[in-house]
Amino acid sequence: MKLFIGNRAYSSWSMRGWLALKASGVEFEELVVPLFDKDWDNQREGNEFAASAGKVPVLWDGDDVIWDSLAIIEYCADKFGRDAYWPDDLSARAMARSMAAEMHSSFPNLRRDLPMNVRRRVANHPISDEVKAEIMRILETWAQARARFGGEGDFLFGKWSAADMMYAPVVTRFVTYSVPLPNFAAAYGDAVMRHPDVMEWIELAQDEPWTIEAYEPDGAQ
Repeated sequence: MKLFIGNRAYSSWSMRGWLALKASGVEFEELVVPLFDKDWDNQREGNEFAASAGKVPVLWDGDDVIWDSLAIIEYCADKFGRDAYWPDDLSARAMARSMAAEMHSSFPNLRRDLPMNVRRRVANHPISDEVKAEIMRILETWAQARARFGGEGDFLFGKWSAADMMYAPVVTRFVTYSVPLPNFAAAYGDAVMRHPDVMEWIELAQDEPWTIEAYEPDGAQ
């Protein structure tokens, strides 16, 4: 299995696909394609990226190609067992899938104004009303999942699941931009940041030599 990803510092979609592969427990080859550098356009024209129209992440499993993070999650669930990705309970699984799909299709203002950068910490970053509304929506769904299905576990549905993989990059954004969170959300965010796979991703990002100025917020440390 071979996974093409973008810069770990910035690529939230790559992080989601990578977390899905890590949850499988199988070995895979990962190849980082630096986003928007001088060779970006040429690299995206290769056969490896034809199916995804030049986007990352792209998973190759032999002759099978899977692109888009949510599709990679579902492929891994089919191939390696759904227990590692989705809750057992039907109601919990329905909510987890709904939350993952909403993350996949929504929150454009948060994506634009709070770009992912796991190497930075920013104080007093301006947050628009539109972004605040999207943050509130995220927190509402987190609260519902934790209250209904969190049980004694640390994650949205108790144990680590695809829903957490989809929201992990959001957690890193909240950390990067010092977004104030209610206690339950702060505790959940801490659990995500302490997950071994998330910690490994962030650690690997520190040594990347590439910088994208558009994703480097003012006042970052």
